[in-house]
Amino acid sequence: MPIRGIADATAKPLAQAHANAYIGWMTDPNDPHALLYNQIDPQDAQALTARLLQPCDDGELYLQFMASETFAFDDGRLKTADYSRDSGFGLRGVSGETTGFAHANEISAAAISRAGETLQLLDATKAPHAAPPERTNRHLYTDASPLDLVPFAEKVALLEKIDSVARAKDPRVAQVSVGMSASWSAIDIIRADGFTARDIRPLVRLNVSVVTEQNGRRETGNFGFGGRYLYDRLFDEGQWMRAVDDAVRQALVNLDSVEAPAGETTVLLGPGWPGILLHEAVGHGLEGDFNRKGTSAFSGRIGERVAAPGVTVIDDGSIAERRGSLTIDDEGTPTRETVLIEDGILKGYMQDRLNARLMGVEPTGNGRRESYQHAPMPRMTNTFMQSGEDDPAELLSRVDDGIYATSFGGGQVDIVSGKFVFACTEAYKVEKGKIVAPIKGATLIGDGPSVLTRVTGIGDDMTLDEGIGMCGKGGQGVPAGVGQPTLLIDGLTVGGTA
Repeated sequence: MPIRGIADATAKPLAQAHANAYIGWMTDPNDPHALLYNQIDPQDAQALTARLLQPCDDGELYLQFMASETFAFDDGRLKTADYSRDSGFGLRGVSGETTGFAHANEISAAAISRAGETLQLLDATKAPHAAPPERTNRHLYTDASPLDLVPFAEKVALLEKIDSVARAKDPRVAQVSVGMSASWSAIDIIRADGFTARDIRPLVRLNVSVVTEQNGRRETGNFGFGGRYLYDRLFDEGQWMRAVDDAVRQALVNLDSVEAPAGETTVLLGPGWPGILLHEAVGHGLEGDFNRKGTSAFSGRIGERVAAPGVTVIDDGSIAERRGSLTIDDEGTPTRETVLIEDGILKGYMQDRLNARLMGVEPTGNGRRESYQHAPMPRMTNTFMQSGEDDPAELLSRVDDGIYATSFGGGQVDIVSGKFVFACTEAYKVEKGKIVAPIKGATLIGDGPSVLTRVTGIGDDMTLDEGIGMCGKGGQGVPAGVGQPTLLIDGLTVGGTA
């Protein structure tokens, strides 16, 4: 229910300055943001936020409506079809280095007021309130709903067709699993100073997994793609057929694989998805919170050489329709291209508002949260290494005895130190510049900061991944993108079975 008369003399003009925009949203019955205001008026949400966050340096009321669905087709039949809807708010106040946060799945004045009691534990600010984010008219993805445009029966029919086509590709295909997922989220971000921002975020993904069998031996191949767009691209025959072809190809290649050698050797990494190693082993160490606290291997090293010449690493959340992209981050800051490492020199970190303010730098649009149930923290968006000038074929010719890794599966990473262990899902033995055989059981072992200094060749073929990445940190998962060119690395430890 609406609450009247809760704004003080200072907050009320600020709230009123933006109320008309909210009224405009609410008068359009087709406006998806209306889903956020079933139990509270936009004006009251603004005024309530102004009152509750008045003693704080910074903070926001984050409103979210989410719809999601997942399909799993396995063993020739539909095994899972889930559809969910959720909505709620997260109220965050920041005072100095301390954050107060509360959330609920009821967007009402009463619930928000109860959440505001959490902020009473914070010391009242003695500093000027943090300035609001910059505004942007940029639009990186569609605001139509990807869940309602395609009937349920058509989605199931697509999964059946993919299953049938994959099984017909080769008689050695023994099992096919197809997964499809989509989510759609409407958010409003409301600040005490009258700043408001909104976003509509679509996300889709298709995954194909194939098991091949020959002479009692079974091997697996996988391929997935997706991004911030609608179902129509998943239904594009050229797109899903590519996923089928690559999954089957990888599974058949692995049928001929031999035991992987072990030891320190030269490693050639393929372009695109192998950038997941860069993301995990280096990217997390370049996030602002770890560096402010001095727990990252890159802490206090701005201006120092941390990688080989030619290595330039960028985080960019402003690439249209990419999985890790956002028009605005979850604090309302527009995303942007942030140069982290340039020609081997450390240039900066990824920042949310809190850590940027405490470090005396600008936020970079990297304040992200999994949902309204979580407070934001600095996170990667699309993190990649730029192209170099080397011909990938020439880089392969330099490998006298080593491996060529083109795809990775699971791995473990120590975020603070950057030490990692990654399993290769597709890799090859290389001798005298030639690929001689696929290998299985290979793992790459090392630490991110050291690996960057051992890069001896950078291809001219930088590619972003297909749009399947998911990043975990602090118990929160968010979609993310990775990428890199072909990379030649000397002296990387390979764990193998031979």
